[in-house]
Amino acid sequence: MSATSVSGIDAGQRQLNGPQTTGRQYRNLSAPEHRITTDINIAVPMRDGVTLMADVHRPDTDGRFPALIAASPYPRQIQDLGAPAGFIEAGATDFWVPRGYTHVIANLRGTGGSGGTFGFFDAQERQDLYDLVEWVAAQPWCDGNVGMIGISYFAMTQLEAAVERPPHLRAIFPVAVTSDLYEGAVHHGLFSSSFVTPFLSMLGLTAARSDAFWRSRPLGVARWALNTPPLHHKFATMNGEAAVTMMRGLLKVPHDPHPWDELWLDAAVRHPTRDAWWDERNLLPLLEKIDIPVYLGCDWQNAPLHLPSTFSTYAALTNSATVRIGMLGEFGLTWPWESLHIEALAWYDHWLKRGDTGILDGPAVRYVLPGAEGWRTSESWPPPGTFHELALRADGGLDDVEGDAGGRDLMTLGAGLGRAKPSAIDPPSALTWITQPLPEPLDVVGNIELRLVASSTAADTAWIVTLSDVSPDGTAEPVTAGWLRASLRAVDEAASRPGAPVLPCRHAEAVPVGVDVEYRIPLVPNARRFDTGHRIQIAITSDDQDPDTPAIMNFRHASVGTSSVNTVRSSSRLLLPVLA
Repeated sequence: MSATSVSGIDAGQRQLNGPQTTGRQYRNLSAPEHRITTDINIAVPMRDGVTLMADVHRPDTDGRFPALIAASPYPRQIQDLGAPAGFIEAGATDFWVPRGYTHVIANLRGTGGSGGTFGFFDAQERQDLYDLVEWVAAQPWCDGNVGMIGISYFAMTQLEAAVERPPHLRAIFPVAVTSDLYEGAVHHGLFSSSFVTPFLSMLGLTAARSDAFWRSRPLGVARWALNTPPLHHKFATMNGEAAVTMMRGLLKVPHDPHPWDELWLDAAVRHPTRDAWWDERNLLPLLEKIDIPVYLGCDWQNAPLHLPSTFSTYAALTNSATVRIGMLGEFGLTWPWESLHIEALAWYDHWLKRGDTGILDGPAVRYVLPGAEGWRTSESWPPPGTFHELALRADGGLDDVEGDAGGRDLMTLGAGLGRAKPSAIDPPSALTWITQPLPEPLDVVGNIELRLVASSTAADTAWIVTLSDVSPDGTAEPVTAGWLRASLRAVDEAASRPGAPVLPCRHAEAVPVGVDVEYRIPLVPNARRFDTGHRIQIAITSDDQDPDTPAIMNFRHASVGTSSVNTVRSSSRLLLPVLA
């Protein structure tokens, strides 16, 4: 079948949502010149005889073109649906194909009609992606130059392919990536239950649907409606919380328990700490194998999922001569994913078509500083700066000076205590510390850390930390967060950097009851201008299941389950990286 739709940012084109560049003007970019032809349900053979299913969208003309692969466990048939759903992330086919690229959208094992069993970021998945890249490169419509496209899981499969080093993979563009599954699913020992649980249920539900269902007339009507300009434009300001809420609605819909519930048991129950199961799903030690160009990026709001891995991935890409980062502000990544397409076009026109686009001009790191105007640059991450320490005072202040030594109590309760309601004498379930209004702007960019000194009446507890920007009218906007299960507090000091401790989370050690312990809690790296008159606030709780407790993107964690009174000492320090 053939189509003529063209998306982009110019007049007369279907308008893409989201920021399209990191603030630069590019040159010599491919123009939309081709119609689209699509071959559906193409079987791609793997080395063990299993076949993956793919749809191939290519220019409707003779000739060979570079190919961009988008691979994931999500339904390939509806990547053009236009829905603001967290699995519409393969990129806009009607952007890429008219500009002379073949867009191959493929399903991983056990999903979308592909054979085999889904392994959730395992070694088999990496081998499959090598085979997929080389199959694409050998097709008569491909000129042998292969890249990859798509965010989130689509970005993860890009790194999976790259560590296998298929000969025809020339460059990748993994924006909003997770390289270490444990880092995304278990936040330093706290299971990210409000995301992982509905995510696996969603996969089980969608994987069971037939090809006929996904290509049905009702979905065709929905596609038409969702892509009408007025409705489509509204999706430009939908955030991650909306996607998580939608996924939770699928929890009660039945699905085949295998392998989805099996994988959930592995992630949530059988492997609470780093072990061989998680090690197989950690690409960080393998990233040194990558020597092709890599473009990373994320939005600053994505603290509980992909943002942490953006920087750990950057640090681990030691043998890739060309690595670029583009960090986006609010609504930088929304669904369906359409942002940064011009940026990616400049990237692939350079690496796959050998064009002079200007994508490599200037410093390697470009970022939005929320609260300020324009784009900032740096030659490396993090930018040069100094750490500013603030004390968590006993009176609730956050200040350069500790004041009188003391502590503050918070209480967390496990389930099954039989209480009808809280008592008036209960300590609070969360505490906050806040600065005085700032006399001048403070630019915080980089790795943030809380050096927490605290005691607990239980042998284990949780520390959940949220850093917020409080405006003069009292509105608190969460900026970033950090998490730590107290029994997994061990730090590899030799591998640690100030403000960015390495927490192996492999061996639990009981918390000494009633004894002050120093914890190094990394908050997810971030960027923020705290403006004049604003205040910096830090909140600490030991259980975020209460919907009234702040949680970025509404990502919440399974409770540790212990009941305790936790005392935070005024000798605790918040380390903020302030731009030089």
